Amino acid sequence: MNLPASGRRVLVSGASRGLGRAVAQAFATNGDRVAVHFGSRTDEARATFESLAGTGHVLIGSDLTKPAGASVVMDMATEALGGIDVLVNNAAVNIRHPLAETPYEEWVEAWQQHVAVNLLATANLSHLAARIMIKQGTGGRIVNIGSRGAFRGEPDHPAYGATKAAVHSLGQSLAVSLAPYGIGVASVAPGFFSTERVAPRLEGPEGDSIRAQSPFGRVGTTEEIAASVLWLASPAAEWSSGTILDLNGASHLRS
Repeated sequence: MNLPASGRRVLVSGASRGLGRAVAQAFATNGDRVAVHFGSRTDEARATFESLAGTGHVLIGSDLTKPAGASVVMDMATEALGGIDVLVNNAAVNIRHPLAETPYEEWVEAWQQHVAVNLLATANLSHLAARIMIKQGTGGRIVNIGSRGAFRGEPDHPAYGATKAAVHSLGQSLAVSLAPYGIGVASVAPGFFSTERVAPRLEGPEGDSIRAQSPFGRVGTTEEIAASVLWLASPAAEWSSGTILDLNGASHLRS
């Protein structure tokens, strides 16, 4: 079960911008062919697609909140790429909903959205990808994008923290069950990192306090996280299967 170092068939969910875009670019630069998934941001996803080095990539739009949407993504990706060697579960929502300020109906809706996208879509895509990898018989990699918030807590985004903790646990369960098939499963747990979405916060009054969370005095970059994802998906990282890799600039240390 030999996984190649490049020329792989890679699906990145939620790759229209931010970290997903950086991950897709890292794999493409490595010589891999990438299926760029997006939910609703068509123009941004096309910009990601057009930025990729190399050829043979594909752009796929589908709603992952529905199980059928995950099937559509996997079917389209495997048809276009001829199979699947690497799955990166990046698609996520992060809606502010502090308990003391959030009406019950909004609280319920926030939890349902987080569970549907952050957890169930990750589980569904992992199942579909793993079954294909098992049938191919050449091993594979699944890398989940978790969060520091799974350990540190997310008081304004409790469903986000809880679902990312579940993603970490899911990854470790799958690492054990899929190892006999040569499939490695790992997660990264980023701290605060710079994207278009959080740029106003970093440029606003709270920017200095956010950067001060790390003794490096800055936040992470999408490129730093993407580099770790690329390594965890590599042949050299098989023995790291089951790991949850902290990427937070020493802003949160856990034993």
